[in-house]
Amino acid sequence: MKKIYITLTHTGTILSRIIRCYTKDEFSHVSISLDRELNQMYSFGRLRPYNPFFAGFVHERRNHGTFKRFKETETCIYSLEVEDKEYDIIARTINEMNKDSKKYKFNLVGLFAVCIHVKIKSKNSFYCAEFVKYLLEKSKVECNLPEIIKPEDFKKIGNIKKEYKGKLRNYTTNNILNMNSRSEDVAV
Repeated sequence: MKKIYITLTHTGTILSRIIRCYTKDEFSHVSISLDRELNQMYSFGRLRPYNPFFAGFVHERRNHGTFKRFKETETCIYSLEVEDKEYDIIARTINEMNKDSKKYKFNLVGLFAVCIHVKIKSKNSFYCAEFVKYLLEKSKVECNLPEIIKPEDFKKIGNIKKEYKGKLRNYTTNNILNMNSRSEDVAV
């Protein structure tokens, strides 16, 4: 068994506030990481921190790019144990997409269709939640997610475990250890 990390965030950008307004959820973005330190987070979002219109497949880091620019980013980080085979499929898919990242586009129309409960999908395009769901489904991780997906839907995966909640910039692996020794409802 190995762990993957599902990172929910809210940066406070105009787009994230619009998403939050229509979803009524605390978090407006989701990323996936294969390492506990979150050095390798992947999603679909801004390719450049100062340009919200140039978006696609992104390799995110806690203290770089968009998250560095938006220092007050709130997060809730979850871990999910997966079989080694499932982990390998997720890692391989991410690597393949990373090698050919230019062919992937941000599904802006699909993102806004969520607010009217409609799924709009086009080839090689994703918004953040579609991408993470795609990885989990492709690797056959049992997750029972809705067809029209939002970032906070990942909280409902059966064996997902909350590891940390607070400012993304304050996250360290020590926070995980501290949170695991406390009640589930305590925010770090």
